[in-house]
Amino acid sequence: MGTRGRGRVADRPADRSAARSTAGPARPAGRPATGGPADAEVAIPVRGRADRRRTARRAARRRRRSLLRELPLIVFVALLVALVMKTFLVQVFVIPSGSMEQTIQIGDRVLVDKFTPWFGAEPERGDVVVFKDPGGWLESDHQPSTDGPVLRGAKQVLTFVGLLPSDSEQDLIKRVIGVGGDTVECCDDQGRVSVNGTPIDEPYLAVGNPPSRQPFKVKVPQGRLWVMGDHRDVSADSRFHMGNPGQGTIPLSGVVGRAFTIVWPVSRIDQLDAPGSLSKLAKAPQARGVAPDSPGARPVPMEPPLVMGVLGILPLVGRRPGRRPA
Repeated sequence: MGTRGRGRVADRPADRSAARSTAGPARPAGRPATGGPADAEVAIPVRGRADRRRTARRAARRRRRSLLRELPLIVFVALLVALVMKTFLVQVFVIPSGSMEQTIQIGDRVLVDKFTPWFGAEPERGDVVVFKDPGGWLESDHQPSTDGPVLRGAKQVLTFVGLLPSDSEQDLIKRVIGVGGDTVECCDDQGRVSVNGTPIDEPYLAVGNPPSRQPFKVKVPQGRLWVMGDHRDVSADSRFHMGNPGQGTIPLSGVVGRAFTIVWPVSRIDQLDAPGSLSKLAKAPQARGVAPDSPGARPVPMEPPLVMGVLGILPLVGRRPGRRPA
């Protein structure tokens, strides 16, 4: 009986040594023992540099795969935002001609408000507006595209959402001089344009330009506008289209929006405000008028359309190779 007891006691040191060898490194001095089976799992194996590198590479691959899966969604959302902005909010137009100098120079980018017209806002005297060609105002010298089918399709998509300029749009930019019911006439004894008998001061005119070198008198029908360029000597505006349908006026329905600021180049950033000489004029009586016929034959100059559909303002975004401004 005593022999069995002594045998068990003698075996204990060996058992403890085996337990320590299987459990891992010895517990640091001063650390209390838990006394349970979980105590054997406290020791964390040391990872080598190669293991860490493999883990980092796996994480990087997972991130790349995640980005590739999300990229189509990101592109779709970006295109959708661009389309909404172009259609309902604002749009940048590139100026191809000098008909609005000195207010707007060739190559300037102007920001056009397309949002307020959705709430019934109408152009007022003095506003600079972008409008669709009412018929016969623009050049028609579009050159055939030399792009392949893939590139042409990609350009059509980007043009549709407003990230590339469009060659098919027919837009112009002019200043509103008369609204529905106004009588616009030129010139008085001092060579000025008058609206409803009141001569107007036009500080925006290009240097050396008179208000008009051709006399005219027109009563603007309701729902239409009489527009003129600030560079009167080169502007193919309402004066030169009095023999066309609408007798020189443009319909309100054709107005794309009001240009309210120059956004590029940086050195020319400025507001396009209406001068007080026009904006403070009293409203004309709401009587329907008829514009008179054109007083004699005259040349009808042509202008290039605005480059439209551009959301970016950097110079390279809206550039049209081979296009010479008028």
